[in-house]
Amino acid sequence: MTLSRRGVLGLAGALGSVGAVGAAGAAGASGALGQVGAAGAPPGAAPASAPRAAERVRTGFERLAADGYGVLAGQKVGVLTNPTGITADARHLVDVLHADERVDLVAVFGPEHGFRGTAQAGDSEGASRDPATGLPVYDTYDKSGQKLADVFTAAGVDTVVFDIQDVGARFYTYIWTLYDCMRAAALAGKAVVVLDRPNPVGGRRAAGPVLERPYASFVGREPIALAHGMTAAELALLFNGEFLADRPVRLRTVAMSGWRRESFFGETGLPWVPPSPNMPTPDTALAYAGTCLFEGTNLSEGRGTTTPFEVVGAEGIDRRWAEAANGLGLPGVWFREAYFTPTFSKHLGKVCGGVRLIVHDREAFDPVRAGIGLLVTARRTWSGFAWRTDHWIDRLTGSDRVRSMVDAGAGVEEIAGDWAAALARFGAAREGYLLYE
Repeated sequence: MTLSRRGVLGLAGALGSVGAVGAAGAAGASGALGQVGAAGAPPGAAPASAPRAAERVRTGFERLAADGYGVLAGQKVGVLTNPTGITADARHLVDVLHADERVDLVAVFGPEHGFRGTAQAGDSEGASRDPATGLPVYDTYDKSGQKLADVFTAAGVDTVVFDIQDVGARFYTYIWTLYDCMRAAALAGKAVVVLDRPNPVGGRRAAGPVLERPYASFVGREPIALAHGMTAAELALLFNGEFLADRPVRLRTVAMSGWRRESFFGETGLPWVPPSPNMPTPDTALAYAGTCLFEGTNLSEGRGTTTPFEVVGAEGIDRRWAEAANGLGLPGVWFREAYFTPTFSKHLGKVCGGVRLIVHDREAFDPVRAGIGLLVTARRTWSGFAWRTDHWIDRLTGSDRVRSMVDAGAGVEEIAGDWAAALARFGAAREGYLLYE
């Protein structure tokens, strides 16, 4: 190690607050750090320290660094991350870890969109060598089970560290990359460490329909709510306890400090890095759980504009849609008549009419109900409305119920009532894995 890299090390070690960092893993894990497990805390979870007034959120990585990377000692480490895996001063964690002699970092794993985030939806960057560190970069996209386990084995890692910013929606694929990583790591005899980051839209509650297993896919492997209201570490604990219990992975989670469930991303004091090319701002994430449903229709969900998922529309739609949507009286949101011309994706180069979401009360806003309301009113006001012929909407919502009820003329409350019982069951199960107040 050079002196310049030791300087980087000193900066990394100074970030964050010192606290309990590690945790015992699932069944079969060993070597827990310190005293863990506040009353009611799930096994495998490090307790989150109580936040102070105006305290900046410290991510899981910051707390790992402040503890001297103890949970990684003596292991060959691979990091599954993307451009969001940064420190509070915007350095990438791969660069920081590579420069630190206390960590034996041997590989990087890239998810959908790639390690450097250059690929569009449904694509990845492939295998490469990172020019900054010389580390091999392995592509995990579209790999699961034994195929992904073989990648971890070929990389020669003992532990896979996961650190990616999620956005809180079931169909945002990074959480299923985490799930696939956990299952594959168990098959390969590897451990998983999840470094936590905020849910940018808060974590007060779960919302929307719960996936039914016959509709499982990469946009939803297991029965969780559409807007799950959890962080990546909490989801990892839930996955291990509820869905991987037959073969749990050796799991450790490193909690944040200073984050509360009612916090939105702008309150964290952390820099925002777009986790995918069409997720440019936290406002995008706020709308995404509802407006992404339009991927299952012939309307544009705003890809190819500067405000994807905040504008939705198609050729031939006029002001009547916005008027009908506002007529629903949905809390926390107004729908403004809008026009846009996508530069790629659906309706390329065509002038589209539609709506723009204006969220004026984040606490009252329910993105899933807003999305359902827009589907209901789009079908009623635009004769050109159609579902994708592959019924992709069923994968997004987790069953065929939303599609069939919209087609039957049901309203928002009737549709939401249909998923209420399953959502309540998920909410009760979710409580046992929450790390933060």
